[in-house]
Amino acid sequence: MTESGLTVIGANGVAIPEGTHGDAGFRTYEVFQRERVGQSTAKIKPAQLVSREFADDPYPLLAILRENYPCYRDWLNNCFWITRYNDVTSVFTDDANFETRPKAWRLGIEGFGRDLRAALPVLTAQADAWDANCRRLAEAAIADFARRGEADLATEFAARLNMQLWLAMLDVPAETAPQVAALLWRLHRGVSWDPHVRLEGMAAADELATELAPLLEVRRQAPGSDLISAVAGLELADGPAQPKDLVATLLEMDFETLHGALANLWLALLSRAEEFDKVRGDSRYVKLAVLEAFRHSTPVIAAPRFARHEVERFGRLIPKGGLLLCSAAAANRDPRIFADPDRFIAGRKDICHREARGQYRADGLAMGITPGLGPPTMHPAVPEDRPRSLYALTRDALVTASTALLEALDDMALADEAKPPSAICRRLGEMHACWHLPVRFRAR
Repeated sequence: MTESGLTVIGANGVAIPEGTHGDAGFRTYEVFQRERVGQSTAKIKPAQLVSREFADDPYPLLAILRENYPCYRDWLNNCFWITRYNDVTSVFTDDANFETRPKAWRLGIEGFGRDLRAALPVLTAQADAWDANCRRLAEAAIADFARRGEADLATEFAARLNMQLWLAMLDVPAETAPQVAALLWRLHRGVSWDPHVRLEGMAAADELATELAPLLEVRRQAPGSDLISAVAGLELADGPAQPKDLVATLLEMDFETLHGALANLWLALLSRAEEFDKVRGDSRYVKLAVLEAFRHSTPVIAAPRFARHEVERFGRLIPKGGLLLCSAAAANRDPRIFADPDRFIAGRKDICHREARGQYRADGLAMGITPGLGPPTMHPAVPEDRPRSLYALTRDALVTASTALLEALDDMALADEAKPPSAICRRLGEMHACWHLPVRFRAR
């Protein structure tokens, strides 16, 4: 508190005492982060990192950062870009010095409800729903377009499967499914820098809580195996779960990786005949292609981490609350870790199951960083007391869906179009995915 009784809250959520530069405890970015001689960043300008070109294809600029400015002070966007594989993994695993803030904070509704994702019944409900429904929903989507001989795999398969798995996980009645799907999309898209999109996301949180409130009460009285029943049945110290708790839990869950990775995987395969032939010729390569898609074409380009306190790292003094954008896309193509990193190679030999600094993932995490699926875990591959990790669950869903596609369709190829499909960010900060993937094929 200041003499006037006011505290200024900075953009990164840190309380900054009001007063002059000489006040005790006040340290400015300008004093400690000024570029010194020999630290010029002439190869890149901050405005490029918010350009349409960067949203369409971030990899060239990220390569410049990684090779020249591995901890780049982005004055325009008030953050630090971390781009080398070992640096990114070190920040992701260093919870003593850095934190990941909840999506509710980024959306502007912190305190809206309790995040119950870590509760074992919730984890189990998600795993059971995905395992039970993925193959069925994938086959249903394929059946709807198989006889046409053409389809858009990005919208009719990847986006549709992801949303239908979410609706199956919630066991939403058919008559309310379209409304819930629209609200879920607006809610997750609202975690954005764009104030208009954020306002839509905040409104969606309230509307979704109202929409799901009757279901929560019904499942409290007559529980099923779905996620809403799991939340309703939790015995919590501070009272039973409320609709806002359910919405807060859904908000914090990963909504992007399955959708984006499935679209990006098929873009990569259909654009590379040699790799596609591997997958078609040997079913074991489907899983290897999924692991490579996580590395080569991660949908989540960068994930934010915040300094818990002032910390010196990478030759910089990072202030308390400093935002570090840890770029998975840059790290996953670090030539210090991967040979020929810009190539998509199903079955590449330098993907292994050991993270930097000995963080072992028995559930099969390839060395590619996938922020939406969580940090490295020490849990065994198939734990007796908990479902397998979100990483393993998403990986298996991608393998199941892709296998169903390969079994149902022959002679798949990109449709003849003037402009070849590509992965882009529709809006800066959103997932980098293929949104339009027209293909032709022959149904079996």
